[in-house]
Amino acid sequence: MSREPPPGEEEAPGGEGEGRARAGEGGCYLALCGRPVHFEKANPVNCVFFDEANKQVFAVRSGGATGVVVKGLEDRNPISFRMEDKGEVKCIKFSLGNKILAVQRTLKNVDFLNFIPDSPQLEYTQECKTKNANILGFCWTSSTEIVFITDQGIEFYQVLPEKRSLKLLKNQSINVNWYMYCPESSVILLSTTVLGNVLQPFYFKSGTMSKLSKFEIELPAAPKSSKLSLSERDIAMATIYGQLYVLYLRHHSRTSNSTGAEVVLYHLPREGSCKKTHILKLNRTGKFALNVVDNLVVVHHQDTETSVIFDIKLKGEFDGSTTIHQFVLPPRSIQPYQIPVAGPASVTSQSPVPCKLYSSSWIVFQPDIIISASEGYLWSLQVKLEPVVNLLLDKGRLMDFLLQRKECKMVILSVCSQMLSEPERGSLSVIATVFDKLNHEYKKYLEAEQSYTMVVEAGLSRSNPLPKRPVRTQAVIDQSDMYTHVLSVFTEKKEEPHKFTIAVLMEYIRSLNQFQIAVQHYLYELVIKTLVQHNLFYMLHQFLQYHVLSDSKPLACLLLSLESIYPPAHQLSLDMLKRLSTANDEIVEVLLSKHQVLAALRFIRGIGGHDSISARKFLDAAKQAEDDMLFYTIFRFFEQRNQRLRGNPSFTPGEHCEEHVTFFKQIFGEQALMKPTTF
Repeated sequence: MSREPPPGEEEAPGGEGEGRARAGEGGCYLALCGRPVHFEKANPVNCVFFDEANKQVFAVRSGGATGVVVKGLEDRNPISFRMEDKGEVKCIKFSLGNKILAVQRTLKNVDFLNFIPDSPQLEYTQECKTKNANILGFCWTSSTEIVFITDQGIEFYQVLPEKRSLKLLKNQSINVNWYMYCPESSVILLSTTVLGNVLQPFYFKSGTMSKLSKFEIELPAAPKSSKLSLSERDIAMATIYGQLYVLYLRHHSRTSNSTGAEVVLYHLPREGSCKKTHILKLNRTGKFALNVVDNLVVVHHQDTETSVIFDIKLKGEFDGSTTIHQFVLPPRSIQPYQIPVAGPASVTSQSPVPCKLYSSSWIVFQPDIIISASEGYLWSLQVKLEPVVNLLLDKGRLMDFLLQRKECKMVILSVCSQMLSEPERGSLSVIATVFDKLNHEYKKYLEAEQSYTMVVEAGLSRSNPLPKRPVRTQAVIDQSDMYTHVLSVFTEKKEEPHKFTIAVLMEYIRSLNQFQIAVQHYLYELVIKTLVQHNLFYMLHQFLQYHVLSDSKPLACLLLSLESIYPPAHQLSLDMLKRLSTANDEIVEVLLSKHQVLAALRFIRGIGGHDSISARKFLDAAKQAEDDMLFYTIFRFFEQRNQRLRGNPSFTPGEHCEEHVTFFKQIFGEQALMKPTTF
């Protein structure tokens, strides 16, 4: 695959034996994306290049004379154009935003071409400033800023497309063996010194170039000769959990008692020195390639055609300065991938061709790109979380892992459902651990949201820039999620022992209380309904008596509605409402809105207010409930009240109950109306 001196990719290992079963094909947790970029295969006429910043593949035919086609994962519409063949293309990239094209054909200069509407299609050239220097490659750091990397240093330019010229902003002399660029962090890493293991990073931002602290990569053993000992193939740069790391693939461990290769992570901060922080143990030797997907370090292994993943957030073995990690899951192959057969309809009826995974023609780019130049495909690598559930059996560690992943919510909720049901039912201590891990994340988000609100409301941001609103990631599993997807479904399962069901609900409430999260009333309602369903009234009474279930109006209304099956519930609810200092008419409104018409009537009678209430309000609610016997009962109650207060059961015009009288007659007949009682 022809392109610039490679900025930090590992050549993915090849391997024969397409037909043999791959190790651990079941439970593949890595997959190639479903919609790859398809481009013309590399051949003697067609050269293929990849631009890591824009994630674009360039297919350049005959030096561009017979066409250049540019395709990217993000932009589905390819860019096609032609350019004059002025010699072999060494490197070709668009500026960010695709407005200016830069092409390197010689070791001394770079050509530019504007792709701006109404701008003349004339090339302009910039030669490197340093005498006798050779350009190793270039990187766009913005839509109009570019860095030339030469064997004698770096040159930072601003491109002025209108003037078709470049302006030198800054340059730095330093001997360079090779370079690497991380577009996400705008950092260029230069390999310097004879051995190549002293790395000098530079950071670029809006027209400025900053020199960061240089650092030394520890080589496996003292080199025997003074020649280049650190290859760019063994180095990668990636952002993991928001921090920039340099990853070094060390083929032999520095400790004699340890066999196998390892990946050493150096944390590269914006300020301060670069430190070795993590070691990822591969426990095998051979050819490897690195990717970073969803903050996981993925290491592909050629000989076994498998990959492993590491999560530096998970607990490892700390030796005082670095944390040593083993891979999270057993090695598995990338999920088998079928390449559709292109061509006329008569031909495409053939079955798709299996893609040769871990092929020697694969080239890997950071963070998550895999390119097969021989087949003409560009994929992004993806992590599949569902298979992880069956491979990581420690539920606590599984939650630690899942909570850091982008698309984790539905998988976490599924794990919660599974651990509450046979055959995978967990112990209460495991369930408690999982609930605590979920609520720890939930509380962190609530606190961040609260701090943000306080800052905004206090107007502290008038002089300072407005703080960023906390992002609600999928790791925030709130009470509504748990209620809807897990707990309400779980309580409906008849086969579960009711003691276990109640214990689980109380465990979730305990966890919320532990993290000082206000428990939503619907969780208490779920507990009460479950207790009532199993006639556990003594337990309900205890929970209320000892305030295990916190007071709330909806809860009080629910208790009122239970009076018919558990008479003490009436008094319990009234006590709760008194503690809440609730206005009586408000209680009636709440009950009526929940169609608890009889409960509302009992409550109003209990406080002696039934002579002054609006008959129409109660009859409206009874009619909306669509229960004829309920309507009859309420209608008859008000007839009896009218008879008692006025000596006549009929409603007065001022009560506006005519439509309800008509409705009563339609359903029960005129003879069912109460007759005035005479003495």
